[in-house]
Amino acid sequence: MATLFDLPDLVLLEIFSYLPVRDRIRISRVCHRWKRLVDDRWLWRHVDLTLYTMRPKVMWHLLRRYMASRLYSLRLGGYLFSGSQAPQLSPALMRALGQKCPNLKRLCLHVADLSMVPITSLPSTLRTLELHSCEVSIIWLQKEQDPTVLPLLECIVLDRVPAFRDEHLQGLTRFRALRSLVLGGTYRVTETGLDASLQELSYLQRLEVLGCTLSADSTLLAISRHLRDVRKIRLTVGGLSAQGLVFLEGMPALESLCFQGPLITPEMPTPAQIVSSCLTMPKLRVLEVQGLGWEGQEAEKVLCKGLPHCMVIVRACPKESMDWWM
Repeated sequence: MATLFDLPDLVLLEIFSYLPVRDRIRISRVCHRWKRLVDDRWLWRHVDLTLYTMRPKVMWHLLRRYMASRLYSLRLGGYLFSGSQAPQLSPALMRALGQKCPNLKRLCLHVADLSMVPITSLPSTLRTLELHSCEVSIIWLQKEQDPTVLPLLECIVLDRVPAFRDEHLQGLTRFRALRSLVLGGTYRVTETGLDASLQELSYLQRLEVLGCTLSADSTLLAISRHLRDVRKIRLTVGGLSAQGLVFLEGMPALESLCFQGPLITPEMPTPAQIVSSCLTMPKLRVLEVQGLGWEGQEAEKVLCKGLPHCMVIVRACPKESMDWWM
């Protein structure tokens, strides 16, 4: 009977890749072969450390021993809710990531206090930066900061970052490579601030506005004014009306459109009105509706029949995480 030890290296590496980091290190003690496999650079391209209460000493060991030039993406948790005596992410650690991990492209920080971590300490190689339930300083993303910081940044996700406001949104305009912006629960951003910022972010190709206090109609109006080349839009339907849909009609580059519930108001467009507006978008290929209770109903049939050239996706409810977009 075949055992794990009989499997080829490539198969074992694939199996090991699904193990949490702590278990990967533990299995390296099984035998010399497994130790060699755990040391394989392929296994450390994508590292998720959000499962652990990671002390700085342990993080430094992992950085020096396993990750270094192998690392492509890193998910890292902080101690924002652990009290003032808990260890925090430090500027030195962020700078070390940049120095020792020259191939790091994606950094996801969860529940971290970044108020004492200047944005200038983040690795300059980043193409994607995600902040989930993090605290940042008031000057972190302001426009007056060094314009040469994060020159390759293409995507930024701001999920429940309570300090984020209009001034920070305006500051994103210094990232000239930015093409994707996701705002989730950024309740301090106003309709005026969004409109003014999108005017300078006209090169965005993807915008997602989820769980904010902005109305869908005002968001679509700002998009229609300033983001004529946008390819993907995802937003919650609060405040969405048939008039708001009209703002999107004729968008020349839009390929994917998603409306996310669960809030439904009397002004919510009917499925027929959604179809009518979508037919004016020449490149639209994906229409997604989440959490509106339309799955299996007549509304779903109307959408599918009216948009035969599109992939129509009707889901029961939005996903709990914001990681779906990757």
